[in-house]
Amino acid sequence: MDSATPPPSRNRFVGSTVFSRGSYAEALRIGEILRKETVGGALLVLAAVIALIWANSPASDSYFALRDFTVGYEPWHLELSLGAWAADGLLAIFFFLVGLELKREFVAGDLRQISKSIVPVAAAVGGVAVPAVIYALVNLASPGTLRGWAIPTATDIAFAVAVLAIIGSHLPSALRIFLLTLAVVDDLIAITIIAFFYSSDIQATPLLLALIPLAIYAFLAQKYRRFFGRHAAAAWLILLPLGAVTWALVHASGIHATVAGVLLGFAIPVIRSQASGGPEAGPGLAEIFEHRFRPISAGVAVPIFAFFSAGVAVGGWDGLGSALADPVALGIILGLVLGKPVGILATTWVLTKATRATLDSSFKWIDVFGVALLAGIGFTVSLLVAELSFGNGSLHDDHAKVGILAASLIAALLATAVLRTRNRQYRAAEELERVDSDQDGVPDVYQERA
Repeated sequence: MDSATPPPSRNRFVGSTVFSRGSYAEALRIGEILRKETVGGALLVLAAVIALIWANSPASDSYFALRDFTVGYEPWHLELSLGAWAADGLLAIFFFLVGLELKREFVAGDLRQISKSIVPVAAAVGGVAVPAVIYALVNLASPGTLRGWAIPTATDIAFAVAVLAIIGSHLPSALRIFLLTLAVVDDLIAITIIAFFYSSDIQATPLLLALIPLAIYAFLAQKYRRFFGRHAAAAWLILLPLGAVTWALVHASGIHATVAGVLLGFAIPVIRSQASGGPEAGPGLAEIFEHRFRPISAGVAVPIFAFFSAGVAVGGWDGLGSALADPVALGIILGLVLGKPVGILATTWVLTKATRATLDSSFKWIDVFGVALLAGIGFTVSLLVAELSFGNGSLHDDHAKVGILAASLIAALLATAVLRTRNRQYRAAEELERVDSDQDGVPDVYQERA
């Protein structure tokens, strides 16, 4: 070897580009997801605003009566309030989509490549750990409120994308992919936290029984993926009842029922079978189900949950001041507004310096900072964890909700202030991406889907 030629690096990440644009197909798929989440985010915000106004109006008693109205079959432990049905039942649809997205990303998406996944995965971990530590430090003198340490760890992608739509931001595809990946990994961590830290009095019998319908569900989905892909009604008539039984048994076991939604999502195959032409012939069943059920999740399930969960009687300015002075609310606000961006940005910076990687040419560190601020919008999962931590309707739960709403608003305003100033650069980068894709000769199948 020539002495003037440097030896090849043993580190595959050295000199690489972090937050790269990814494949064109991946960029199109994520763009489509984010467009649907924009509508869902707008509905989520609208539902939360209606709940807040109603809960603080002269007719507030009717709101809480509606939220606490019980319906269901008690012998199956399913006599629940409407608020509980929204949290345990409707959110299972949301987490089913999370399961589909997680599996697809790690099986067929860009996350299957370590070089592309290491930074967003590490950034998500940093964005979970730092807010949790900040919350714990604020509540260190109050052991009774430490249970809420996981509340400020989640990012609400629908709310975040709605903010992007409102401010008219044209994020480069590399940053959009990073934001969605961050939220997906964030959800995975949240699911793990809920399963291990917020499940109590676990009953082995219903949990073991849940494995039976889950196994049948997985077998049918794998064996007859082509059939379920072609016939939409078949999933409703065959897979849905099995999924409902699995959900009910998991709920009865003491593990939070939303975990069942994730497991059901994981059971759906991602890759198209060879009998159907293989991966190159088109999307697999997971992607087909994602297209079918995401509108139900984003347009119905999550907004209804937000409606029943976000309604908190603030009690005027005095009540608001009292709530914000509570270490619970303070820890949540500091965790989401300060801890999220610090955790994400610091982890990303350390990794790039350690590996000597560079940012994609379409954006700069200020843009990463803007996205990190946007990740401080914690809503759906944060509200769920608050209810699991303190009990729906308790004083600490109400204060936690005030903290979540205040933190999400502050994070949205700060992210808007940063990202809106960069719109001109984003539009230039978007135009460059369009030119590059035209020159590269995008396959017809992608052009049709675009």
